[in-house]
Amino acid sequence: MRTLDEIGKEEIRDYLGKGWLTHDGMWFYTVYREFGVDVANRLNKEAIKSNAYIEVERAKKVFGIESKKFDSFEELTEFLQRVLELTLPYSIFSKGHFSIPSKNIVHWEWENKECFAYKGMERLGIVDQYKCGVIYRIECWFNALGIKYTLNPKIENCLMAEKGSCSGDFVFYFNV
Repeated sequence: MRTLDEIGKEEIRDYLGKGWLTHDGMWFYTVYREFGVDVANRLNKEAIKSNAYIEVERAKKVFGIESKKFDSFEELTEFLQRVLELTLPYSIFSKGHFSIPSKNIVHWEWENKECFAYKGMERLGIVDQYKCGVIYRIECWFNALGIKYTLNPKIENCLMAEKGSCSGDFVFYFNV
């Protein structure tokens, strides 16, 4: 049996990330089964929103960020990249792509049918009723940080289920 010191950080990250995502999915499934999809969607978003402030503060602490706010787009995108890399297992992180097509814009795109939430909701047979929690979580991080932004497109349901693809832009208002 290997010791914790013998296990690489990537394997530990994947183990912890998959455990968190499995718990999140099973929580959603349990609420859905007991109370229906509308309650599961509403409670999922409430939980995401209330947890975002805690997640952001913990991430800032892990990365040694002491300032209360981000003053530049570059600081924010570096933080976002690091938090996503820390939070998501590589097997999932590698399927979602984030890029910076121009100043103050972060573009995201999931590979075709590779969003973990889409796959889980499809297995449950309720993907057409699922209210996206993945991008909402990132939005809640920005809200917790006091960052001004717009999201294009506005997301309510699962874009992958509605349009066959999931992509969009966060437009930030730094030095505008």
